[in-house]
Amino acid sequence: MTVKHKKRGRPASQASQLSKEAIVIQAKALMLSDGKIPSIRHLAGKLSVDAMAIYHYFKNKDALLEAITTSLVSEICQPEAGDKWQQALTELSLSYLNLLKQYSGLLETLLSMQSSGPADIFIARFKLILAPLALEETQLNNALCLLVDYLHGFALACRCNSSEQELELQAILGPLSLIFNMLETQSADEFMI
Repeated sequence: MTVKHKKRGRPASQASQLSKEAIVIQAKALMLSDGKIPSIRHLAGKLSVDAMAIYHYFKNKDALLEAITTSLVSEICQPEAGDKWQQALTELSLSYLNLLKQYSGLLETLLSMQSSGPADIFIARFKLILAPLALEETQLNNALCLLVDYLHGFALACRCNSSEQELELQAILGPLSLIFNMLETQSADEFMI
């Protein structure tokens, strides 16, 4: 009689190629193909490990979710020193929208998360881009909220678009120019309404 031994718990240290990075890479691949964050069981099956092995690397599903989304958002455009802020902000916005388009379940995942890790990446890049404007903190936060709400709305419109004509990402250039004009011309008192 043959007994099948199922691998459980922590992976064997020498035989296993399992790591945080390998888990995140596989989860991102599944998310790309399935359009949603994979379940722990599905992810474990693709990695040929028991589901409990993933918990050796991540305390819980929320920790795994943060690692996946942080890794994804880290892929957006990184501003370079000396870039014109308008060009850099346009590139950041287009890069973020491309990411949301490529990973169709990412927007909903980001909006439902308790963690701010992925948002912190976008915020840091946004603030770096707008540093030459020397905006007050309130102005900067208002501009961030305006831009992020617009980008999320545009991404949602792209997902919900049922017409034959696809929404082109270049359509954001006009609204972005209005945001740019507002940032350049509004005084601190007018902007803080």
